[in-house]
Amino acid sequence: MTNNNTPLVSVIIPTYNRAWTLKKAIDSVFKQDYKNFELIVVDDGSTDNTEKLLLSYSDSIKIIQQDNQGVSAARNRGIKSSAGDLIAFLDSDDYWYPKKLSTQVDFFNANAEALICQTEEIWIRNGKRVNPKKKHQKLSGMIFKPSLALCLISPSAVMIRRNLFDAVSWFDESFPACEDYDLWLRVTCRYPVYLIKTPLIVKTGGHDDQLSSAQGLDKYRIYALQKILRNESLTDAQHEAANNMLKEKCKIYADGCEKHGRKTVAMYYRRLVEEMEDKEKKAEG
Repeated sequence: MTNNNTPLVSVIIPTYNRAWTLKKAIDSVFKQDYKNFELIVVDDGSTDNTEKLLLSYSDSIKIIQQDNQGVSAARNRGIKSSAGDLIAFLDSDDYWYPKKLSTQVDFFNANAEALICQTEEIWIRNGKRVNPKKKHQKLSGMIFKPSLALCLISPSAVMIRRNLFDAVSWFDESFPACEDYDLWLRVTCRYPVYLIKTPLIVKTGGHDDQLSSAQGLDKYRIYALQKILRNESLTDAQHEAANNMLKEKCKIYADGCEKHGRKTVAMYYRRLVEEMEDKEKKAEG
């Protein structure tokens, strides 16, 4: 029975041609000791045997199939179709430990003001456990500034109160990658993100289809930084930090383009930095 202490959690798994790992993700949800959840799997146009796999769970999960539109559209479709007051995402190549949901629900029950929390995680790369570098260390509280350099929030680790999306909007479907970086910047500039220090998810990596391993991701981080500087009411300190990170990302991306012979693109991003610096000098003078 649902009550204030056992709210419905909507678990959303977006997937695309991941039948080889999707079963482990789904099974990890059903192994949760917290049972008041709905599981929504959004098949984003898979061409492997994902459909057959999902049909074997058809009595216990909600299956949504759509043409391939990207992970942002898949997650947004899941949110739109969900009924829970709490939302948890699980990437189809990750999996949870059994107390993941119950631990986060307990946290929200004890912290009525909290809108988002995440757990610690274990990393597996190419089948072997690896230790995250110091720069990847997760933090708790107002983490906007450290989140500018790279993602410090994992989609598979978060649980979010539904009304947070009313405040910051959903995933931006124009981003083919770094869509989570964009969303987390919109969240962290306004709200604290709380960390539960127990590792309750396993993030796997090293496979060829992983978006986070693609080259040129700084281009999309640049878009996200431009967007938040343009659209959000940042504090002076937040604006300065985001502006400085934008210049740094532009320089890094320009150097990478130059290295790979894309001189016109490199010139564009270097000119962008020059324009920003000229604007700053005029403001100071």
